[in-house]
Amino acid sequence: MGVLQWRWPWAVPAGVLAAVAVIAVVAIVLGRRDAKAGRRGPSNGNGPADDAVEVWSLDEDLAGEQASRAFRLWRLWSRVAAVLLALCLLVAALLAGRPSTVDVSAERGETRDIVLCLDVSGSTLPYDREVIASYLQLVDRFQGERIGLSIFNSTSRTVFPLTDDYELVKSQLGEANDLLRGVQTQDDIDKMSDQDYQKVSDWLAGTQNRRQSTSLIGDGLVNCAAMLPGFSASSDASTAQATGRSASIVLATDNVVSGTPTYTLAEAMDLAQSAVITVDGLFSGPTQSEGDQATQEMRQLVESHGGVFLTQRTGKSVNALVRQIESRRTDETDQPDQSGLVDAPGWFTLAAAALFLCYLTAVWRLRR
Repeated sequence: MGVLQWRWPWAVPAGVLAAVAVIAVVAIVLGRRDAKAGRRGPSNGNGPADDAVEVWSLDEDLAGEQASRAFRLWRLWSRVAAVLLALCLLVAALLAGRPSTVDVSAERGETRDIVLCLDVSGSTLPYDREVIASYLQLVDRFQGERIGLSIFNSTSRTVFPLTDDYELVKSQLGEANDLLRGVQTQDDIDKMSDQDYQKVSDWLAGTQNRRQSTSLIGDGLVNCAAMLPGFSASSDASTAQATGRSASIVLATDNVVSGTPTYTLAEAMDLAQSAVITVDGLFSGPTQSEGDQATQEMRQLVESHGGVFLTQRTGKSVNALVRQIESRRTDETDQPDQSGLVDAPGWFTLAAAALFLCYLTAVWRLRR
């Protein structure tokens, strides 16, 4: 915060002059009224009759000790009230000038939309929890990003749409993390209670609506892309860029397709690219499958479309892999040394309120 400045400096003397003018007018009007009252004399109808009228003076009425003390106290409170009112007017004039300070800071704005696109077929479900747990930890670092979650097998289901309500995001990711804890291995599944198994089934409901088909990756990716603003089957770069936000999809799958999809992975990647959506691939499968043809095909498609493809080959955790994707895909607007005038009425507002409260107290005391 910088030195105090006045955004409307002309308002300060204007306010002071206006207050002085009002006080002067009131004083003149009251003075003339008192003078006029002093010039009037009692009359008997034929002119002044000073000799026939008995005159009392205020000094004689206040000659008593108690009355004199009360009058001195009244005059004291009158002066205090006048001073407080004058100070209120002064602070109000200062506030009218809009006291401000220069705020110099590095402005940081996030304009990202991120969709987690998870393959929940039987071969990838045990690895999805690691991806979800990683993003559950990353949510606390988000500042303005919108995140959504879609899961797919033969069909897709939106778990939650794009949102920056991070409490909702953490709630949903936390629930999914707890549910998938019991499907890490076949032994975990065998030990699950009927109630827990039903909860997992309910969470996966809507992802297996096509018979004889599983892990239709291209269809799942298109459904994930449809969650992002500006995407359609005929979308182009101009339509997508009109949103003003960068869009990315984290596709977690092992690229093992069973069935006939409407869109192949290559076609889905082309559609996403035409809508200026970056697709990053995260291999979700056993380490021994990282060298398979399906895995290599997924890597080639992701990287040829400008995305990042990562596996667990180096032994890093999924948490580290997701963080690497985040660092590659960040679209922060960092503008260091940006400055601007910021209203700073704080102390003036407090002073005005305190002075006016004291003035009301003085007026109340005068009325007593």
